[in-house]
Order: sequence, then C-alpha cells, then structure tokens
Amino acid sequence: MPHCSPPTVLTRRSAITVFLVFAFAYFFSALIRAITATLSPILAQEFSLNAGDLGLLAAGYFLGFSATQLPLGTWLDQHGPKKILLCFLATAVLGCLASSFATSFPGLLTARIFCGIGVSACLMAPLAGYRRWLDTTTQMRANSWMLMSGSLGMVASTLPVQWAVPILGWRVLFIGLAALAVVAMALIAWLVPNWESSTTRGTQSASAPASYAEVWRHPYFRKMAPIGFFCYGGLVAMQTLWAAPWMIKVANYTPLQAASGLFWINVSMLCTFWLWGMINPWLARHGFHADRLITYGLPFSFALLAFIIAAEAQSSTSSGLMWAMYCMSCTFVSLAQPAVAMAFAPAVAGRALSAYNLVIFAGIFVVQWGIGLAIDGFSALGLPEIQAFQSAMSLFLICCIGAYVYFLIIKSHNPSI
Repeated sequence: MPHCSPPTVLTRRSAITVFLVFAFAYFFSALIRAITATLSPILAQEFSLNAGDLGLLAAGYFLGFSATQLPLGTWLDQHGPKKILLCFLATAVLGCLASSFATSFPGLLTARIFCGIGVSACLMAPLAGYRRWLDTTTQMRANSWMLMSGSLGMVASTLPVQWAVPILGWRVLFIGLAALAVVAMALIAWLVPNWESSTTRGTQSASAPASYAEVWRHPYFRKMAPIGFFCYGGLVAMQTLWAAPWMIKVANYTPLQAASGLFWINVSMLCTFWLWGMINPWLARHGFHADRLITYGLPFSFALLAFIIAAEAQSSTSSGLMWAMYCMSCTFVSLAQPAVAMAFAPAVAGRALSAYNLVIFAGIFVVQWGIGLAIDGFSALGLPEIQAFQSAMSLFLICCIGAYVYFLIIKSHNPSI
C-alpha cells in the first residue's frame, strides 16, 4: 500500500539548523566507530591481540549498536528523536570514559559495546524525524548528507588521530570524544524541536501495531535485507577495520601510510555522499529510483573487490586508491535505507528504519569478526598471511554476490519511490 509523504512542518531555516545539529552528533558517532581502524596497530600491541581479537573488538561496537535497534525504533515512534538521542548519548559518554581507563581486553571490549549502544540513535533518530518533517525528495538528500557527515567523522579518525596519538596518547583521545558527546547533547537539547504528538500520534495509535511484525513481513523489507547485511554491512566493515590491516599486511604499508590511505578513502566517501545528495532530486524526477540504481551500480563494487583480492598483493602502490574506489562503488546500496523507510507509513518509520539498521549492523558485526576468524583459520591451515587475507576476503565477496542475486530475483516494488 503506498504511503504519502508527511507535510513539511519545519521552515527552511529550522530544517537546516536541525540537520546541522544532527549531523554533528552523527559526525561524533562515525568518529567513534572508525577510530579502531587507525588505532588497531597500537591496540594490538598493547593488549596482545590476534586478528580474531581485533575483529571482535571492532565488532563489539556494532554488537552494542545492534542490540538497541528494536527497542530504539519503538521508542522513536513514541517519544521522538530529541529525548531518545539525549538518553543514548549519555551512555556514549560513559563508554568513551571507560575506553580511556581500560586495562585489559575484556574491559576495552565492554567499553566498545557501551560506545556502540550510546551512539546507536545518532542516525536513526534524525531519519525518523526527517520522515515526518521533510518531503520525499528532501529526505533522500538529507539521508545522503547525513552519511556525508559520517564520512567526515571517519576522515577525522584517520590522519588527525594518527598525528594526535604520539602527542596525547590514545587514552586522552577517548576523553576528548566524551567531551564531544557532551557538546552534541547540549546542542540537541537547545535546538532540536520536541516531538509533536497531536494528530500524528493519534494516527499511530490507531493504525500501527506495537510490534515489528508489519516490518518483518513486508516483502520490500525482505528484498532489501540481504544486500543490507552483506553489501552495506561489509562496506562499513571494510571502511572501519579491514582496509587498514589489508594495506599493512598485504600491501606492505606502514601504519602512517595506512592511516593516509584511510584518510583518502573517507574523503572520497564524503565527496560521494555529497554528490548523492546533490543529484538525488534530479534522479528521482527522471525515474532513477533506488532499486534501479542499486541494480546497475552495485556490481562495480564486486568487480573492484575481486581486483583487490587478485592483484593487490603484487601492487602495493595503488592499494589505498583501489579501496577508495571499492567503497565509493558500494554507496549505491546506501539508497536502500531511505527507500525502506518510505515503504512504510510515517508512524512506523522509526521501527522500519531501526529494523533495517539492525540488519546492517548485524552484518557489520558478522563480517568484521568473521573475516578475522577466517584469517586466523586459514593461517592455522598453513596458508601464508597474504593468502589467508585473500581467502577470507574471497568468502566475503561470494556472500555479497549471493545477496545481490537474491535482490534481483525478488520482484517486490516500493510504490513510494
């Protein structure tokens, strides 16, 4: 059943202000998410971590993140983005402080889980608000530019962090991140409007079930779930962890060169999401909806990953460039997230977004940890380290292609896009 977009209830100036506040919070969230990749050599040495431990540490963030998604969707529908995001960011402050004072791997892992819980509303809260406050075309643009702000956070997690660590130490950096979270909370409390509860709240009570059954059963949600799990989740897993170890272990980069590679990867992602935001209204007007763009664009990522696996061990000079091109080509799948939201009524948007985000972040957790376990497993079988990396990445590529084939086979269409 098609759902009409809600009327725009924010003025242009208010919408820009609210977007910038939410974008700052998501910048912080992405910085927390991606900092593990830059710090991985330091943390591996200080806590004596193998590849599986490192994968589990990075995935711990996404485990905490995923654990909150189902209740988060219900809370967003009921209470709105402002109250929920403030409560969650308070947990992020505690997680950052706990990371700073961690003295063992279990303690650091626990802190990462709390960080994941604390920032788990930084994207879903804005998107739930945009579903009610903005029209369809503006929602697509706002979604892309939110992801752009996340890419800016990932840029900040690379060379700036690499330069700051020798001066401040990684523990002081986490105290600084806690301070950023407090600033974000203050801006949200001051500038984000309260959730209106009159007619829309009544519509929700009358027409939307309190459970996720409507979301899970929706054929369009099911169509998009596998590519969200493997392709979107895998993109973030590469960007926030495995691209850096690949550049160091396979392409023979130094840690500083790997941080530089991550810097340019994230700069390219920032530019890509900015471009998506600029061209999405034109694409929508000319019939280039999310399904069509994903169908024709996503295969480029498979070809590029296959090239990285096959050739990068022999050509270290272009490793960062190839990873940047791979990540950019994966951004076609980011269009699935707002498309899923628009397949549901505004009163159910929080649950739809959170359910799909759960799929994505469960994928990130599985891919990050799974690749680490696969590398250790192939190494235990006697493969050299480079071949172990290549074999693990090949398994991931096969999963992505399988998810894409499923997306093509399922014929469900979203009438709202």
